[in-house]
Amino acid sequence: MNARTLFYSPIFHPPPDISTRNKPFRPELKHRSDPFRIQFRVRVRSDEKNCRSCSFRVSVRDVKSESSYNLPDSVKFEETLNDVDLDLDLESIENSLPWWEEFPKRWVIVVLCFSAFLLCNMDRVNMSIAILPMSAEYNWNPATVGLIQSSFFWGYLLTQIAGGIWADTVGGKLVLGFGVVWWSVATVLTPVAAKLGLPFLLVVRAFMGIGEGVAMPAMNNILSKWVPVAERSRSLALVYSGMYLGSVTGLAFSPFLIHQYGWPSVFYSFGSLGTVWVAVWLSKAYSSPLDDPQLRSQEKKLIMKNSVSKEPVKSIPWKLILSKPPVWALIVCHFCHNWGTFILLTWMPTYYNQVLKFNLTESGLFCVLPWLTMAFSANMGGWIADTLVSKGFSVTKVRKIMQTIGFLGPAFFLTQLSHINSPAMAVLCMACSQGTDAFSQSGLYSNHQDIAPRYSGVLLGLSNTAGVLAGVFGTAATGYILQHGSWDDVFKVSVGLYLVGTVVWNLFSTGEKIID
Repeated sequence: MNARTLFYSPIFHPPPDISTRNKPFRPELKHRSDPFRIQFRVRVRSDEKNCRSCSFRVSVRDVKSESSYNLPDSVKFEETLNDVDLDLDLESIENSLPWWEEFPKRWVIVVLCFSAFLLCNMDRVNMSIAILPMSAEYNWNPATVGLIQSSFFWGYLLTQIAGGIWADTVGGKLVLGFGVVWWSVATVLTPVAAKLGLPFLLVVRAFMGIGEGVAMPAMNNILSKWVPVAERSRSLALVYSGMYLGSVTGLAFSPFLIHQYGWPSVFYSFGSLGTVWVAVWLSKAYSSPLDDPQLRSQEKKLIMKNSVSKEPVKSIPWKLILSKPPVWALIVCHFCHNWGTFILLTWMPTYYNQVLKFNLTESGLFCVLPWLTMAFSANMGGWIADTLVSKGFSVTKVRKIMQTIGFLGPAFFLTQLSHINSPAMAVLCMACSQGTDAFSQSGLYSNHQDIAPRYSGVLLGLSNTAGVLAGVFGTAATGYILQHGSWDDVFKVSVGLYLVGTVVWNLFSTGEKIID
């Protein structure tokens, strides 16, 4: 009955020739064809507010002819099941429940994490569009723009490992909720800080990075407890596609808001959306299936049977973690991957504006295509990865295949940009580069839960620290390179790091659990 509580009261119907007045009812059944009937009234409950009721009959069989007994006032359902035939299709009761009660709770958690990452990138990429009118208003040169863009990563770097430890010890629900509130407030304060001066803007952007820095470790911790291994790639791909769709939404709406209401409106409108998400999150989410009182027992058994992260973490075995080559493969490859990804995230609108000569609106709209491609490719890659695992391919082989595509695909398409003169073809190359990059969600981004499920939050924080350093140095270095070189030089550095990551990943990574 899927953890729905059964409440019942028996109504007894003795055979007509038996008198029950003023004495206990003692039925004697000499033949299987002479049963007495018991009618139960059952209420099937899915929670404290909603319940449905129905009646059904049971027939008691195989009762010895000489036995007699008093029927109790209430019957224990578990004891009765062995002796009765239920004339009822129990599935029909469950099928009559509203679809939202039948929707798996683990996927509710996944969708909420998806929406948090949607907001995360909306609030992050709006600066890449707003920086164009802001730099014109405040007379910032490319080096200053690179400094502003990289200041986000100062705070982002601080909370990667701390966020992982916090999530693994106190639970991901609290940590992710804190992160969304923190970065939403910082987003709203950005226009005020810009008017006060550059130092204030740098501080606020760093504060925003502090909030967003805990998001990935907290999410990884939650999903390691809620999602079975067989659904891991798909769930992570969906959550990370929220980042891509957040970029799409931010890049699509930011130019419109800037033209209609000025650049500060982007930060005010996007930042205020966090309050809506937090209200839903606090009412629906739990750090673990064990904490959710409304979770159906059937789904809880499925999760606990197939999930590998059950016991809470009390201490972090740092020496053991740092002694494993696959952990260092994750760290190095995360750095290589994020260098190219963060450069495209923060500098793509500027590339379209300066090199392809698109205006502000066109830059924002054309930036949407690569992120849409990533959202599609990430989910397709997750489906492919889970399908390969279900067909018997080893997790190690699947992770290596997916990440190799995630490295070599972007490397190939970035090398083609220097040979293309058509803006349309340049946009297409960018889209293909980002699309193949998204296969990494089923490669290195799924690998933390493979090799150390109990410490997945800490491990992601550790590897993403290297990824954030790539964002800090890569974003700032791009501004420096552009002052002394060209965009071709920017892309060559990214391609070189993609090739290094490919070699390291295929030599040292694994999909097997190495830390219990």
